[in-house]
Amino acid sequence: MKKYILYLLLIIAGLLLGYVIFSNSSKEVHDHKEAETTEAWTCSMHPQVMQPEPGDCPICGMDLIPADATSDGLSADQFSMTENAMKLANIQTTTVGEGKGTEGKMNLFGKIEVNDDQNAAMPAHFDGRVEKLYVNTVGDKVSMGQTIANVYSPELVAAQQELITAAKLKNSQPQLYQAVRNKFRNWKISDAMLDEIENSGNVRTSIPVYSHVNGTVTEIMVEEGAHIMDGMPILKVSNLNSVWAVFNAYESQISNLKEGQNLDISVNALPNKDFSGKISFIDPILNQDSRTVEVRVVLNNQNNELKPGMFVHAEVENFTNSEIESLEIPKSAVMWTGERSLVYVKAAGTQPVFEMREVKLGNTSGETYQVLGGLSSGEEIVTNGTFTVDAAAQLQGKRSMMNQTSSKSSDVKLYLKLSESFQEDFKKLLNDYFRLKDALVASQKEKASKIASEMDQNLASMEELKRLQSMTKSISETSNIDKQREAFRLLSKEMINIAGNVSNLDSTIYVQHCPMANNNKGADWLSRTAEIQNPYYGEAMLTCGEVTRTLQ
Repeated sequence: MKKYILYLLLIIAGLLLGYVIFSNSSKEVHDHKEAETTEAWTCSMHPQVMQPEPGDCPICGMDLIPADATSDGLSADQFSMTENAMKLANIQTTTVGEGKGTEGKMNLFGKIEVNDDQNAAMPAHFDGRVEKLYVNTVGDKVSMGQTIANVYSPELVAAQQELITAAKLKNSQPQLYQAVRNKFRNWKISDAMLDEIENSGNVRTSIPVYSHVNGTVTEIMVEEGAHIMDGMPILKVSNLNSVWAVFNAYESQISNLKEGQNLDISVNALPNKDFSGKISFIDPILNQDSRTVEVRVVLNNQNNELKPGMFVHAEVENFTNSEIESLEIPKSAVMWTGERSLVYVKAAGTQPVFEMREVKLGNTSGETYQVLGGLSSGEEIVTNGTFTVDAAAQLQGKRSMMNQTSSKSSDVKLYLKLSESFQEDFKKLLNDYFRLKDALVASQKEKASKIASEMDQNLASMEELKRLQSMTKSISETSNIDKQREAFRLLSKEMINIAGNVSNLDSTIYVQHCPMANNNKGADWLSRTAEIQNPYYGEAMLTCGEVTRTLQ
């Protein structure tokens, strides 16, 4: 009996042991399969980080999460973001609705400027030296006939001596006398002053210069003791009884404006007063940098309320499309890429799934754009954090501001026609990039952090390049050289993509590649010289790499 009890206990112990062993084995297989099905891992705080296996974020040290955990069932151009990443990047969305502009009005913004038609220069009409200047401050009032300066002129001193002599002979040689007096008319010297010189017989060493208009001094051109020439302005004066309200109208607004059209105008500094005027001039030449034309309105300013430099706002009533219902979206939702305007649309549903969409824009009203095509009423678009969303799209190999087609390849091709201002900003950024590269070559982490901080500040004013700030911030906010180099790898990828589309680089630039960087997956960088100086290893492997491409 005891024997059977012993066998029974052994069987039970064996069953328990087998359960434990196979249960753990099954869990390991499941975990292994789960790890195999996850193609990429990313950081919720730094979505630009992509790693082939789980671990810590190389920038902030947070645990990586599956990059494609919510991507099942998405189309080729759609991509997802985690709720945590959305909150950290403060990404906000807005549902698009229909409207009629700002109550059928188009808005223009500008400022008060001096009416150039009312400007006058106050010159001396002879060579000399300014001995006394009676107007010393911009903004002073001057009246017609007021003395503005005394000028010493050797030429006029000699001419006065000649006049005094000719005056004694005017009865016997009247023609000579008249010829001498006529010379003074060319110098704008009055007959009253000439009579005084003749009667006194004394030469005046200082000749007064008088104002010939009423107005306000807008510029003082000389100082006391300065030498002047015939025709050289001493002062510039403007009659501010009328001023210009100068507005900048975008291309899409030009068709709704014409000369003689009435504008209702408000001035920021005078909130309780309304002004109106007719368009007197529309610049026939478009400013290619701002894509605007100048629209000018003459305003009456008899009470001197309007000061040059004040900001003004105008509303145009009943413009062409005012009766046509249209969509309006906030300006913060739009990304400009050369000739295209892009927005990110959030797919219907609770999951944060996005897709890039090209839109056609019309008129602008304050902080909104009219949408002529590309969006439908009721669609949800990103209105805050658009560049962060775009960075996530590109890093997931989806269509983005910089990508022609969706692709998992790291060799992303660009198709943008970059604007002149974009290219100029990028070339300025290149100089800082090369300084950063040299600091990493020398393994100077403090210097690299400082340069990256400067780049971050410069990028703040480069609207189309702001998306690079996440990488420069990552470099500036850490003193770990390895993390700096990892962020530099991501930055270099972006810089290479853009540099390949810049039409006129200031010098030859070399694209260089190290096959051992990035955990033997390889990494690229830009260099001004063909000589290899590896920023990913510094002195440890300074010459590891090769030139793969040359950009002219």
